[in-house]
Amino acid sequence: MTMPSSTLTTLQRLSSGVPGLDQVLGGGFFQAGVYIVHGLPGSGKTILANQLCYHQAEQGGRAVYVTLLAESHSRMLQHIHTLSFFDETAIPERVSYLSAFNVLEADGLKGLMTVLRQEMRSLAANVLVLDGLVAAAEAAPTDRDLKKFIHELQTSAVFHGCTVFLLTSGTPQRISAEHTMVDGILELEERLYEARSERAIQVRKFRGAASLRGKHPLRITDAGLQVFPRIESMFAKPPEPQEEPGVLSTGIATLDAMIEGGGLPGCSASVVVGSTGTGKTTMGLHFLSRSSTEEPGLLFGFFESPGRLRAKGRKMGLNIDALEASGALHLMWTSQGEHVLDEMGHRLLDAVQRLNIKRVVIDGLSGFFESAVHPERITRYFSCLANELRRRGATVLMTLETRDVVGSLVSLPYGVSGFVDNLFFLRFVEDQGHVKRLLTVTKMRDTQFELGLHAFHIGNQGMLIAGLHTANGDVIPSASVASGSPPPDA
Repeated sequence: MTMPSSTLTTLQRLSSGVPGLDQVLGGGFFQAGVYIVHGLPGSGKTILANQLCYHQAEQGGRAVYVTLLAESHSRMLQHIHTLSFFDETAIPERVSYLSAFNVLEADGLKGLMTVLRQEMRSLAANVLVLDGLVAAAEAAPTDRDLKKFIHELQTSAVFHGCTVFLLTSGTPQRISAEHTMVDGILELEERLYEARSERAIQVRKFRGAASLRGKHPLRITDAGLQVFPRIESMFAKPPEPQEEPGVLSTGIATLDAMIEGGGLPGCSASVVVGSTGTGKTTMGLHFLSRSSTEEPGLLFGFFESPGRLRAKGRKMGLNIDALEASGALHLMWTSQGEHVLDEMGHRLLDAVQRLNIKRVVIDGLSGFFESAVHPERITRYFSCLANELRRRGATVLMTLETRDVVGSLVSLPYGVSGFVDNLFFLRFVEDQGHVKRLLTVTKMRDTQFELGLHAFHIGNQGMLIAGLHTANGDVIPSASVASGSPPPDA
C-alpha cells in the first residue's frame, strides 16, 4: 500500500522589516496569519505596525491601516513622519489609511468584517492592520460572536493572502476569546528599573515555528523599532570544535615566554583582572599591536577614548595609528550612559562578523555589568557571548577592574572564572616602602604555563616582565623592576 503524497505546502514567511524581530520569530511572520500585538499606550504598537506597512510597501507590497477608536490619521502621520522608514510617496497607493469606527458603531462586527474584506480585495493588500481591537471586542455581544469574527477574519486572510495584525491595549494576562483563535501574540512593554527604564518585546504565542522565548530588549530610534534578541537565547549552542586554532602572541615577548606554545591559544577567552593603573589596558594594546590585515583586531571599550588609546600606544612604541590606517585595527568606543546589555553584545558580534576580526579586546567588563538590569544574567550572557566569538574565529582578551588598589587577595565578581579559558592577575604590592606591579597567571585551560609571582615594568617599550627574555634576547633584572626603575634598554 502506498502512502498518498502530502498536499500540504510550506507556509511562506513575511519579513517584518524590524531589525532583530525576525530572529526572535524564527524567520518572520507567516503569510496570511492573524497576529495580536498587545501593549500599554506608549509601548510602541503604532510605530511597529506602521514600520510593518512601509516595509511591505518598499518590498513592492500593499498595506492598509484601519483604525477604530485611535488617534486621527493626520496626527499619526505627524508623529511618524520623522522616522526614516516613513515614505510619503507610498500614500495612498501602497499604504492606505481608513477609519472604520463609524461602521462598527452602526453595523457592528458584521459591518466591520465587510469593510475589511473589501479593503483586502480592492487594494490587493498583503498586510492589514486593525488598530483598536478593544473597541471591536466591546462591540461583540458575546465571546462567541468575537470568536466568529476572528474566524471569518482568518478565512478572509487566507483567501486574499493577507497577513493581519490586531493592535490592542488590553492585558494579555487575562485569557480572552480572541487569544485562542489567532496564530500569534506579541506583547510590548516598558518597565522601570529604579531610575532607568527598558523596553522589551515578548512572543507569548507563535504557531508553526519555534520562536525565541522570554523577553527581548528593544529601542525606539529615529529608524523605528529595533529588537535585540537576548544573547543567551540566540547563541545558546556551544561552538563547534575547530581544527588546530593555533596560538596568538600576546604582543609581550616576556609573557609569551611564560606560556606553552608562546602565546594565547587561538579562539580562547581570557580575562585580565587588576585594580586601576596596573596595566590592563596596556596588556590589551600589546595584544592588538600584533594585528594585521590577515588577522584584524578590534578594541571594544568604555572608559578611554580612541584618542587617548592612540596616545598611550605612541608612548609605548606601539603602532596603533599605522594599524588603524591600514585597516588592521578598529577602535569602538561606547561612552558611559544607559545602555542596553544585549544591544552592546550584538554591536560587538556584528563588528566581528563584518570586519572578520580575529583579535578582540573588551576593555572594561564593568561597562557591560553596569548595563545589566538583571545582574543574574551576567554569567550566562558572557558564557554565550564568548562561545559565539570563539565560533566566529576570534580570540578574546577582556579586562576587569577590582576595587582594592594595593593587596594580594582578589575576589572575582559575577562568576567570571567560569566563562573564561585563561585568567591573569595584575596587582600592586607594597614591599619595604616601595610599591611594585606583579603579574600572576592563574588559569590556562589545556595549556601549561609558568607559575609564580612575576614583577613587571611599564615604560617606553611597553610591558616587560622581570627575569624573562625580551624580544632582543636580553634578560630584565628582577631588582630593577621591583624598585620601579626602568630596565637597562627602556
